Amino acid sequence: MSRKDLADIASGRLSAQQLAQNFDDVSPPLDRQSALIAAQRCYYCYDAPCIQACPTGIDIPSFIRRITTDNLRGAAQDILGANVLGGMCARVCPTEILCEGSCVRNTGESQPVEIGALQRYATDWVFDTNVTLFDRAPATGKRVAIVGAGPAGLSCAHTLARLGHDVTLFDAKPKPGGLNEYGIAEYKVLEFAAREIEWLLSIGGIAWQGGQALGENLHLSSLCNDYDAVFLGLGLAGVNALGIDGENLAGVRNAVDFIADLRQCDDFSQMPVGRRVVVIGGGNTAIDAAVQSRKLGAESVTLVYRRGSASMSATWAEQEFAKTQGVNVIEWAQPRRILGSAGAVEAIEFEYTQLDADGRLLGSGDVLRLAADTVLKAIGQVLLAPRADGDASALLEVDKGRIVVNAEFETSVRGVWAGGDCVGGKVDLTVQAVEDGKQAARSMHARLGNGGQGNG
Repeated sequence: MSRKDLADIASGRLSAQQLAQNFDDVSPPLDRQSALIAAQRCYYCYDAPCIQACPTGIDIPSFIRRITTDNLRGAAQDILGANVLGGMCARVCPTEILCEGSCVRNTGESQPVEIGALQRYATDWVFDTNVTLFDRAPATGKRVAIVGAGPAGLSCAHTLARLGHDVTLFDAKPKPGGLNEYGIAEYKVLEFAAREIEWLLSIGGIAWQGGQALGENLHLSSLCNDYDAVFLGLGLAGVNALGIDGENLAGVRNAVDFIADLRQCDDFSQMPVGRRVVVIGGGNTAIDAAVQSRKLGAESVTLVYRRGSASMSATWAEQEFAKTQGVNVIEWAQPRRILGSAGAVEAIEFEYTQLDADGRLLGSGDVLRLAADTVLKAIGQVLLAPRADGDASALLEVDKGRIVVNAEFETSVRGVWAGGDCVGGKVDLTVQAVEDGKQAARSMHARLGNGGQGNG
């Protein structure tokens, strides 16, 4: 690494006090009085559009009504019975386009009920008191393997354990949690992911094995032989490449890796960050990478997206938050080449874009060059499909980069189910992955609970 790299990409740009303040909880929890006031604003609608907007179908009016009577146990059961990761979802769900976006109070003259904050209030009580809400059913004697310990896998595991099945949870990472542990901005979740998972696993019947990668030291055919059923919650572990010159220069990296390193860093003052950071992309990963770069002390952070803000997968609220944190956003520009010297990035060149009469994205010929010592790529993630392991019966059908499943979340291989981002769906969100895992578990139980073998 050159002297220039050491000067431009460095740790300790801010004091420990400033870093602690920057990475403090972005949405502090409600206290009891605030929660009661917020809960009393709910109309408890009979046809509750907020429930329809929630992928997991939480009975929102019910849990809010319970909060008004200080029945936090009942409120938490309403939430976690439908969404076992309800604590994390209260922190990371884009409520502005889901439940709160559908709230009947959401008009020009009134704000929606603070559903996300109230959900956090109720679920935090569970994790603060470590109370047991759910018990396991009598043991069925059935064994299920779950590959992928992200939201879909965790949801599936907990649902199956409640139903009396024994579950082994495998993941390539050393810790369970998937994106909740490795891929979401620190200021949104702090250390909550680990607390939630510890509570989830405390139900019993779930064995954890990290460092197990499908296609490497874990094979689908063996799992099918050794277990009564298998669930795949693989997520999207691959990252799209830019496919331009200079992509391999030092200082160019995947935004997901940057976020993961930050989430696993015990001391933010030791986390290196560039002075001039450019983030390419328009989704939540791009926003999280850009904002956290600023919070670590980057002098300038620019997020560049090839289309307009309306096309960004990050919600309007996320986009506005990034701007309030000092992130400069440039729309309608696509990367053309990355420039560097001595093997390290110095600048990145973009071409402004426009739409033709048919709505196709075209380059305009106008060029923009941004100085940069760090380029973070956040242009989408892709499925790393399980490799063949010598058993043709264990080959999964994949279409358009997603594992093909039926309405019951069963794959083309009998006895193997899948859910979450690896199968796609209405939205690529934690809450949707939780619902996929829950529904797949119910389908598996229907097969196993009737005395049938999932792989029989």
